[in-house]
Amino acid sequence: MTGQSPILEVNDISLRFGGVRALSNVSFGVKKGELFSIIGPNGAGKTSLLNCISGRYTPQEGSIKFNDKEVTKMTPNHRAEMGMGRTFQNLALFAHMTVLDNIMVGRHHLMKNNFLTGGLYWFGGAQKEELEHRRYAEDIIDFLEISHIRKSVAGTLSYGLRKRVELARAVALRPDLILLDEPMAGMNLEEKEDMARYIVDLNEEWGMTVIMIEHDMGVVMDISERVMVLDFGKNIAEGLPHEIMANDYVKRAYLGEETDEEAEGEVA
Repeated sequence: MTGQSPILEVNDISLRFGGVRALSNVSFGVKKGELFSIIGPNGAGKTSLLNCISGRYTPQEGSIKFNDKEVTKMTPNHRAEMGMGRTFQNLALFAHMTVLDNIMVGRHHLMKNNFLTGGLYWFGGAQKEELEHRRYAEDIIDFLEISHIRKSVAGTLSYGLRKRVELARAVALRPDLILLDEPMAGMNLEEKEDMARYIVDLNEEWGMTVIMIEHDMGVVMDISERVMVLDFGKNIAEGLPHEIMANDYVKRAYLGEETDEEAEGEVA
């Protein structure tokens, strides 16, 4: 069940690249335990918004709070250490590494042993720590049903499997909040259904708050608790899935339907 306390608060952020305004005074909040989706046409600013939240971009105006802490100018690594995970629209795996090694990379910031204590592998805590991290990685592999490719080199896998591995690496951070940038792009129907199931289970069973960008309106409306619509860098609508589906902008942009106002204009 969705909690009442906000895990993320975005307040009036604006982002510019030279004279181009990518985001304009965008504000919204996401509650702890929520599955929140962001939709909008290409170029609407969706990925730029995720980049601001994850720390890849720093907005020129506004503020971002994560778990009641100001993170607007924090680095991506600091946000990861605080419990924020991220997948990318374009795959960002280490193509030459195995699936298991890619997932283990996602655990790096949780490692407590440094190169000095780690040198005492058999006598210090490094061996035990590595086993614990590997056990967690194996849990993720089982959850995402990729045991059969755990030793495969990531670059040799199909696109759909690589997207699943990237999700596994983001989950390996053990995040409180996970940001998913078009997790189902380029997938066939069966792959989309599987990915949607994994995302819902991460939210409901693993307790992760999810912010997702996705173009498949059927998936968005089926699994999201709330939806926000971006257009030309502005938040133009926000609400429950059925409220967004009834929104005139969404009808026109996504469904190709004639709005009530347009219909009245034709009659007149």
